[in-house]
Amino acid sequence: MQRESDNGRIRVPKTSELVADQIREQIIRGELNEGDSLPPEGTLMVTLGISRPTLREAFRILEAESLISVVRGSRSGARVHRPSTELVSRYAGYLLESQATTIADLYAARLAIEPTVVRWLATANGDTEGMAKVKSVLKELGDMLTDNHYDEFIDNIAYFHQVLVEATGNKTLSFMNRMLLNLARTHQNDYQRRHPRSTEERQKSIRAGFKSYAKLIHLIENGDVEEAVEHWRLHLRNANETWAARGEGERIVDSLSG
Repeated sequence: MQRESDNGRIRVPKTSELVADQIREQIIRGELNEGDSLPPEGTLMVTLGISRPTLREAFRILEAESLISVVRGSRSGARVHRPSTELVSRYAGYLLESQATTIADLYAARLAIEPTVVRWLATANGDTEGMAKVKSVLKELGDMLTDNHYDEFIDNIAYFHQVLVEATGNKTLSFMNRMLLNLARTHQNDYQRRHPRSTEERQKSIRAGFKSYAKLIHLIENGDVEEAVEHWRLHLRNANETWAARGEGERIVDSLSG
């Protein structure tokens, strides 16, 4: 296997990189599962025909990718970790912040994704496997309101948006959306610290939000496609007027807090 370097020259990978590639493929393809232990170093060295320094360099590569963890001096070998959505989305957040991505840019992306999701779900009259989970989360939010657990309700708003997108079954959109939600949650928490509201204002906003969520589910299940899309687009725009208002939208996303 040959690889192209940054200067365009062909570079032959080191043995340690090839070993890391082989183990990585086994993890990605599911041949190695979360929590599995790799064979002891001595066994791998014989099986792969490599030296201890080469094996340990391969392990360092995989550790840096959070695909294995190695307990030094352990006889059980390295422990396998499947790729984590949270970890990858965190790194994607680092990239967005390094590119000076703004809060307005973040919310514009959400506005592009969620109405499209609502259209798909409403076209299917909400008859998707994931809609049952959306309705379950909505009920849990309703119970939180009944019990006056407003802080818990706020903490679970992002989860409602997450399961709504996941109800489509589209893994690519679900991953992108989770990354956006993580960054949005950090900004919203910071915004609320800087702009505290009275208990009455907070409760009024929360109850209006819940009413909007319930209406969305009703429209989706009735197959009212255009009305559902327009309702959710308006919901997001109204939210964006707060979260990405003048003075907020120009802020750079924060991937390091939260």
